[in-house]
Amino acid sequence: MGLGDLSRPLPFRQFVVKIHGWCDLACDYCYVYEHVDQSWRGRPRAMSDAVVDATAERIGAHVRAHDLLSVRVILHGGEPLLAGVAHLRRTVDAVRAAVPAGVDVGVSVQTNGVRLDREFLELFRDRGVRVGVSLDGGLPAHNRRRRSADGRESFPRVARALTLLGAEEYRAVFGGILCTIDLANDPLEVYRGLLAFAPPLIDLRLPHGNWAHPPPGHDPRRIATPYADWLLPVFDEWYAAPRRTVGIRLFDSIIQMLLGGPSGTEEIGTTRTGAVVVDTDGSIQGSDTLKTTLPGAPETGLNVLADSFDDALVVPSVRAEQRSTRTVPAACAGCDVVDVCGGGLYAHRFHPSNGFANRSVHCRDLLRVIRYVRGRVGADLAARSAPPTLRPLT
Repeated sequence: MGLGDLSRPLPFRQFVVKIHGWCDLACDYCYVYEHVDQSWRGRPRAMSDAVVDATAERIGAHVRAHDLLSVRVILHGGEPLLAGVAHLRRTVDAVRAAVPAGVDVGVSVQTNGVRLDREFLELFRDRGVRVGVSLDGGLPAHNRRRRSADGRESFPRVARALTLLGAEEYRAVFGGILCTIDLANDPLEVYRGLLAFAPPLIDLRLPHGNWAHPPPGHDPRRIATPYADWLLPVFDEWYAAPRRTVGIRLFDSIIQMLLGGPSGTEEIGTTRTGAVVVDTDGSIQGSDTLKTTLPGAPETGLNVLADSFDDALVVPSVRAEQRSTRTVPAACAGCDVVDVCGGGLYAHRFHPSNGFANRSVHCRDLLRVIRYVRGRVGADLAARSAPPTLRPLT
């Protein structure tokens, strides 16, 4: 389903709650700590109880004002597990208590996994909190970028956590693995390393970047597609598997859209989840990925201690991001994959000279991947006796 009437702002349906703003790893590609926006330095390490309660009340008020039937709350950071079991429990309970009865409140936590143990997993299982873990492959791949500040490797601790999360007693809350693509790592080794933990979903993420701060391997002077080169061998092995036991969000989303369905990721497509961020001090912000563009880019000037989420809906930067999939850059006009690509992630379009009026910095890679997937899926459908029709790319 697309954005619908763009004359009216869409209510928020996804609330990213920065329960703890610091981290116990020092990943060198982190968009929170290693990019141009350094606002984390001046904010509290963790949300206070007062900010948690205000956030919960504002979510509940927003749900009632827009008669929402379901919302998602993502406990994020930094590293959210640094907040501790008691603070996380209090936060989940506060949000659910503030939302009207009968509304589906899906809560998840995105963690680096270093501190994930039975005590946390007991909480998440008891409260129905889904757990996503960041892992960039097997031991050498993961440890190349994801180490602690003192240089210690993190893979052994994360592997122990994932093994525990995959056990029968906690399997129901296993949300999946998020993997940021590193061109230095062999794609099939990474994919097979992730599969070893039997995740229900793998989210292969293009590294954040834009035309001012390009991702690794990007060279605007060359017609190269290094990320497509990395992704396509993974697609071939995943797609050709005799029994597919894991979803890959990017590939699943492309296939769904080619068949007329929605995207499952904001990386591509013409839908938006309607997300808003609340930082540790209560400040209401746009997408976190905007931190890779300009200092202060996600800021709205609002705070849950004084302002509502409806106030945020009319902030021009929030409205611009909501409209981004229906107002794709002029350079995308006439592209044969624009209905699937959607112009790419909003933050990836940024250039200092004209803001977000550009094609994605990952444009060539997305173009090649989408065309390739369409060719493979289209050929399979054509071989069937009564194939469904692929969505035309116009």
